[in-house]
Order: sequence, then C-alpha cells, then structure tokens
Amino acid sequence: MTPTPSSAQTAAVATAASATATNPLLAPWAGPYGGVPGFDKVKVEHFKPALEAAMAENLREIDAIATNKQATTFENTIAALERAGQRLDEVQTVYGIWSGTLSSPEVQAIQREMAPRLAAFSDQINQNEALFKRVEAVYNSPEKAKLTPEQQRLSWLYYNNLVRAGAKLDAKAKTRLSEINQQLAGLFTKFSQNVLADETDSVLVLKTTADLVGLPVSLRDDAAAAATSRKLTAAGVITNTRSSIEPFLTYSDQRKLREKAWRMFYNRGDNGGVHDNNAIISQILQLRAERAKLLGYKTHAHWRLDNTMAKTPEAAMALMEQVWTPAVARVKQEVADMQALARKEGAGANFKIEPWDYRYYAEKVRKARYDLDQNEVKQYLQLDKMREGMFWVAGELFNFNFSPITNVPVYHPDVKVWEVKDKTTGQHVGLWYFDPYARTGKRSGAWMNAYRNQQRLDGQPVTTIVSNNSNFVKGKEGEPTLISWTDATTLFHEFGHALHGLSSNVTYPSLSGTSVVRDYVEFPSQVLENWLPTPQVLQRFAVHYQTGKPIPQALVDRIEKASTFNQGFETTEFLASALIDMKLHLAGDQKIDADKFERETLAHLGMPREIVMRHRTPQFSHVFSSDGYSAGYYSYLWSVVLAADAYSAFTEAGGPYDKAVGQRLTKNIFSIGNTVDPAQAYRNFRGRDPKIDALMRERGFPMAAAKKASAAPAKSVKKAAGKKS
Repeated sequence: MTPTPSSAQTAAVATAASATATNPLLAPWAGPYGGVPGFDKVKVEHFKPALEAAMAENLREIDAIATNKQATTFENTIAALERAGQRLDEVQTVYGIWSGTLSSPEVQAIQREMAPRLAAFSDQINQNEALFKRVEAVYNSPEKAKLTPEQQRLSWLYYNNLVRAGAKLDAKAKTRLSEINQQLAGLFTKFSQNVLADETDSVLVLKTTADLVGLPVSLRDDAAAAATSRKLTAAGVITNTRSSIEPFLTYSDQRKLREKAWRMFYNRGDNGGVHDNNAIISQILQLRAERAKLLGYKTHAHWRLDNTMAKTPEAAMALMEQVWTPAVARVKQEVADMQALARKEGAGANFKIEPWDYRYYAEKVRKARYDLDQNEVKQYLQLDKMREGMFWVAGELFNFNFSPITNVPVYHPDVKVWEVKDKTTGQHVGLWYFDPYARTGKRSGAWMNAYRNQQRLDGQPVTTIVSNNSNFVKGKEGEPTLISWTDATTLFHEFGHALHGLSSNVTYPSLSGTSVVRDYVEFPSQVLENWLPTPQVLQRFAVHYQTGKPIPQALVDRIEKASTFNQGFETTEFLASALIDMKLHLAGDQKIDADKFERETLAHLGMPREIVMRHRTPQFSHVFSSDGYSAGYYSYLWSVVLAADAYSAFTEAGGPYDKAVGQRLTKNIFSIGNTVDPAQAYRNFRGRDPKIDALMRERGFPMAAAKKASAAPAKSVKKAAGKKS
C-alpha cells in the first residue's frame, strides 16, 4: 500500500513543480547536440530556488531507491543511482560557471549561503543507512561476479565512496561529520572569495612611460588596454593575475616596480584585514584532522591518499624527496649564473638576487647562453594559431575534427564553441567551449570543466560537453593575442583534460572521462604538453603575427637546447607547494599558524631564499578552496612521471605521431575513464610500470642524485605507482 503523503510533502512537490515551470535552470537542456545549457536565460536570482528544488527532487529519487521493496539488484540500486540527480548536476554546472567566471557580490552571497547547505545535502545522501545497505548488498553479493567488469568497478566505487564518506559511522559520529563538512564548505567559500577580492581589488598602476621600460610591445599594449578597461589615466595597469604578473617580472627594468608587483601577487590572502586567509587555513586544518580521525584515519593526508595510485603519504613523499635535492642543487647553479651576469652588467658587489629578480635575470641568462629571447618566441605564438595547432594534434592522435558553431548560447561574449566530430565517420563526439580571457569576477588560473559527461546508460548515447578556461590578457581590438611559451604549454595541458573527456567511451557517467583518481587525472593533460614543441606543430602554427612566416628552425633549435634551462626554479617552486601541502596535512590536529609553518618548514627543507612557493599557503586555492587537491598537489609530479614515461613510448617507436602507440594511448588511457584500475590501465598501455628515468632526463637532473636523495630508490616509486586502487 502506498503511504499517503503529508501536507508538507504535497506542498513541497507543488512548490518544486511551480519552480520548474518558471525557473529556466530547472528546465531540461534543450536545443541541438542532445541539449545544451541555456546560458542566455540565466539570471542570478534563479540559482538559489533552482538549487533548492533540484536538491529536493534528488532526495526524493534517493528515497525511492533506498525504500524499494524489491530484492536488491545492480539495476535497481547502482544503475538507479546513476540515473538520479541529473537535474541537480545541470543546475550545479551552470551555478559553478557563474561562481568561477562571472562572480559578483550577488553570486558570492548565494555561495556563502548555499555552500553549507549543499554539504549537508551530500551528507544526507552519504549517511542514508537504507541506501548504504542496498549498495553494500550489491557489492557483497555472489551475483556480482556475473556483472560486467565496468559494472563491478562501479559497484566498488559507490561502496568505497560511501564508506569513505562515513556510511559506517554511528549516529553521533555522523552528526559531527556533517557539522564538520558544513563548516568546511563555508570556510572554502570564504577562502576563495578572499583570494578573488585581492586579485580584483589590487593592481599595479604604471604611471608614466618610464614605468614601461623593458616591457615588450605586446605587454605594453595589454597594460594600456587594462588601464582603459578600468578607466584609469595611466601608461598602463598590471592586473593581479599570473598571466599579467609573470611577464612583468620577466621584462620590467624597474626593480622597485618588480618588487611591488611580486609582493602584490604573492601576498594575496596574506595582507591582514577582512580578506586575510591565515585564520581560515588554521580552522580548515583543524576540521580536516578531526574528520580524518572520525573516519578512522591517522591524518587527513592518509584519508585522501587511501584512494589514489600513491596509496600512502609516504609513497608520495618518497617521490618528491627524490626530485627535491637535484632540483635545489640546480637552483644554486642558476642563481650563481644570474649573480655573475648581474655583476657583469654593473650591479654592486653586495647585490643579491631576490625573488622579484629571478625571472628577470633568468631571462637574461637564457638570452646570453642560448641566444634565446622568450619575447622573440612570443611573436610566433598567437593564441588563435596555438588553438588551431591543438585541434590539429587532436586530429592526428584522436581522429577528431573541430568546427566552430554559433547556434548555441554562451554565458559571455568572449566564449566560443566548437563541435567535435570523428574525422573518418563524421559522427558527433561532443562540444568544446573556450573561455580564454581574464575579466573581473573570473578566478585566476586555467582549468577544464565537463558540463556533461559522456555515457550510454540507457542504450542511447549521450555525448559530452567540455570547456577550457584561461586568463590571457586581451590585447588591442583586432590584433592577435600573443602568449608566452609557458602559456602555450598550459594551453596544451588543459586541452589534454578536454581530450580526456571527449575521448571517453564508457557506459556509466560516474566512470566517464576525467572521473579518475587525483594523481592520475593530470596524466593525460601532462602528456599532451609534449606535442607543443614537435616540428609538425611549430612549423605549421607557430607563425609570426606580422609576417605570417613560420618560426625559424634555428629558433626552434635554440628552444630545444634551452629545454632544461631554469628547471631548478620551475621544479622547486612547484615542489615547495606540494611538500608544504603534504606536511600541513600530516601534522594532525596540532594548532597551526600558517605563515609560521610555511616559513619554518621551508627553512627546514632548505628552500632557496631566491624562490617562493608557486602557490603560497594563504592563496593556495588548489588546497583550501575545496578538498580537491588537499594533500594531493603532489599529484602533478606523480602524473608527470607517468607522462614522461608514456611519451617515451612514442619516441622509442616511430615518433610523436606514431599511429600504433597513439591508438594504444586512446584505447588504454583516454577512452576508458575510471572503468579500469589506473595502475593496470597504464600497464596495459606501456607493458610495464612507469619509471622515473624519463622525467629526470627531461629536466636535466642526474639520476644518481635522485637515487642518493632518498632511502627509497627509483624502483620504489615504480612499485608505489603500480599499486591497485
């Protein structure tokens, strides 16, 4: 007998139905390509009621699964969970876009209110005892052996995720866990908004043309455009984003201004006042430590890494320590070279390289040693041409064709969209959205997002929609945007994530595309970086923005010769962030002063005084704006070991465009999502576990130094990477 709904339930259903009828966020995605987000209909006031209605609907779906009177099966439990929550996924996708790229005081107010509520909502599902019993029954059932390998993997994933989220805790512990998650959600939001405020509100005003000395024409134009957009009467403005700051630190001859720019950027979240993040970090760490203990783990780091390729913090630390010592040794050589050049140019005997000098003098040394001026290289790196180069690589490796389309709505005029098809069959694969430029309200950095995952749960193929987002400074109207070699590498990196999503060929959405463990997800993106410097890309797409002539081979040769230059700096600034992240989360429940901990830990590690962490703790959004990369920033290094080793499979065969190796890469890595254990997937591609050797060669580090740096030799890293999830 079906129970009679209460008046409150009836009212809730009626309210949800009314909201669906009037709120465009709650309408199914309509239009071509299997439906697309209706960005043109979205208003900020739609978000809160849409989230509330979608959460209520999802809870009804979960309740129906949990209270199903029929015998528990994969289909009525696990597959049913895969079908549940689609409307909420779509609402949160659009909400996330506004939060990350169109943030405003109104959006931020909604974030502050809804973040704890969304966390509580997730816990309501994760802590549903009846639901867990059904998932557990499927996972432990003898009938599981009759399921397909993908269904078995999905059953394990649901069971493991629920256990890790506290499904087995008693009622008191569950209540406290939910309180912690809600508090953390609020703190994550506050942390992010503080960093965004410092990025938005702080700029370096270049008052006169004297302040522009040393800057290349393209950077002067960008700075002038930024001043105009901010309605400031000045020679230029340097905005507080990496894509603006790093070129300024590289080329500005004004040392005092370099120091100002450097302090503005590296002190984000660390300036005292209402936007200071240090107290928030301390609270986040305390709550994470308490949560880990509730869940039965020694520390937050142990909880986070339990479900990764590394498996333990010790394995991740072993890899980082192997690379740290040779990287720091290289920095000492780099600094000595810069000091010598500075003195040769007339710097006093007491002159010392400071952090705001490093990029400036490194560029001078690069030019002197390799006759390589990065500004010269930049003249050949037009953003649009580099994008075309990425498309060409995708065609060669993945058989994709990209065609621009204008028949779908976008959320900002800067956003452009391409349809992706199979080159041979013409079959629709998905859509790629590109949002390349910095603007007020857009978080800094570069990232990929999936608006919709590929799947064929009900037999009808659902194609993916992915996006890439960058923060390039838009130049003069009608002129090409020139980007640095580092920016071009980042562009290829993020496109690698997009290709991971576009290549997906699985049944269940939870296993689709980039839905893999943290220290594996960066592997496909890291490996794609290797195709930027190939002659096929550079000769065809690296063309001078004025003459249209391809980059000279002599310049390409100089780029190749300088490929290991400054690797001490680049590796050390990254590893410092990764090591601080791990050590913060291995510290357990001790009360931490973030600034003091950072300072003392770096001193203990022997951090060169001329370098700072790539992401200082008060602005470390990877780690403190969500749980995403917490105790997991090491994963970029773990993944690049895989990427360097994987690319060696091409160089050992017929070269970067070897068809047979490319097909193995697609079949075993890019297309399978999380349907196969990642360590096994890598073995299926490479025929063995990964080795660190290729990474050390790429960076010009001696293997002997790496092996000597740690009690764990390189083969231990190989074994750790091969452990099963």
